[in-house]
Amino acid sequence: MEDIQSIKSWDVIRDVPFAIAGPCSAETEEQLYTTCKGIKEHDITMLRAGIWKPRTRPGSFEGVGEVGLQWMEKVKTELNMPAAVEVANAKHVELALKYNMDVLWIGARSTVNPFTVQEIADALQGVNIPIIIKNPINPDLALWKGAIERIYMAGIRQIAALHRGFSSFEKTKYRNVPMWQIAIALKSDMPNLPLLCDPSHIGGTRDLILPISQKAIDLNYDGLMIETHCDPDNAWSDAKQQVTPERLGEILDSIKIRKTTSDNQEFNSILETMRSQIDHVDREILENMAARKVLVDKLGEYKKENNVTVFQSDRWLQVFKTRADWGTQLNLDTEFVGKLFKLIHDESIRLQSKVMNDKKEKISK
Repeated sequence: MEDIQSIKSWDVIRDVPFAIAGPCSAETEEQLYTTCKGIKEHDITMLRAGIWKPRTRPGSFEGVGEVGLQWMEKVKTELNMPAAVEVANAKHVELALKYNMDVLWIGARSTVNPFTVQEIADALQGVNIPIIIKNPINPDLALWKGAIERIYMAGIRQIAALHRGFSSFEKTKYRNVPMWQIAIALKSDMPNLPLLCDPSHIGGTRDLILPISQKAIDLNYDGLMIETHCDPDNAWSDAKQQVTPERLGEILDSIKIRKTTSDNQEFNSILETMRSQIDHVDREILENMAARKVLVDKLGEYKKENNVTVFQSDRWLQVFKTRADWGTQLNLDTEFVGKLFKLIHDESIRLQSKVMNDKKEKISK
């Protein structure tokens, strides 16, 4: 997939990073035009609007359908701006192309289903149009990559991934937990693939859009998709996460764009020294983990000899508390320490279980 086109080569893109903005849903022709006209006053690359809205439960507003594409075509022509819409099946693709949409995106609820993605891919055979693919609703990197590969196999080379966060049973400040590491892993596996961020769906509230956008840009994402509405409090869908065009402009003006490299030789020299020091510390961490593994294996053998269970909740609670206290004393984030030792404890359980269930008998000499 090395021939996926750089985002800078897309005809509809001017600068990187860039912004796509527009309402969660096209509600009325007047609402769409007023919102997009306000957006044009800011440095926005592309308009967006939801035409079909696949909702979690039936009975809520599910989009205006084809008439919204008519409005969108009229708006994009009058404002001289490209437009993007979501498609969820072959008929959507056909209609979006009929009304001259410039970019199509595949939503999270579609990405999670390979049959749906394949239907869209089949409808795109022989078509030259940029496709943006959101991550699936569940944190499954293989599903995300699979959707990208299906679109690629349809002959599309202008493909971008859109990170919109992942559903979680845990209650957090986010609507969809970002799990940045999954997007980073995707970029590591597909380095030529442009990566965008949807801070509206990650945050779920207006006040989180700026910090999430800044983090995405700091992680060298290529662009943002921000839901914008002329009257967000009265929006027909996702009101809490939409901003006015004026607030959109303030957010974009507040984002700091940082360089990926520097020509300052002194900076580069110091950077290399610090990275070398980090490499050394990382090596020491792994050596300590290897030493811990030896102890855990011995512990498993001892428990096996004495017919004692692998997991003991009192010990785990003690470890969880003491390590968090140690981390605090060392000025480390408590949440990070908790996650780290959860991983370490899970690996300890796996290793001890392996020892416990090893049925091979030692050969006496």
